[in-house]
Amino acid sequence: MSQKKIILVGGITGICAGITDSIPMIIQNLTWDAIVSAFSMWIVIDIFIASINWKINSILKGIIISFMILTPCAFIIGKKEPFSLIPIAINTLILGLLSGLIIKKFIPNN
Repeated sequence: MSQKKIILVGGITGICAGITDSIPMIIQNLTWDAIVSAFSMWIVIDIFIASINWKINSILKGIIISFMILTPCAFIIGKKEPFSLIPIAINTLILGLLSGLIIKKFIPNN
């Protein structure tokens, strides 16, 4: 599979995940830097999910990569608002597994 297709699939699924994650943040009137940060994080996560060729279950791969990328930000978020990590972790779990599953449909050998 070409690198262009891998990046395209990862980018498109990342945009969809980013929009999904950003909508509740917009409704809660969170700051734009937080919204843009979450949106762009999902683009990076999904490009990584699409690009990394681990021979494990695609859902598990999506969850692991999502939490690996979230972890540095979680320390900063947790220091200021520790209770906000609960919905963030739930969203990361759900969007990570969905991203892994959807990307596997478009890139079956990954």
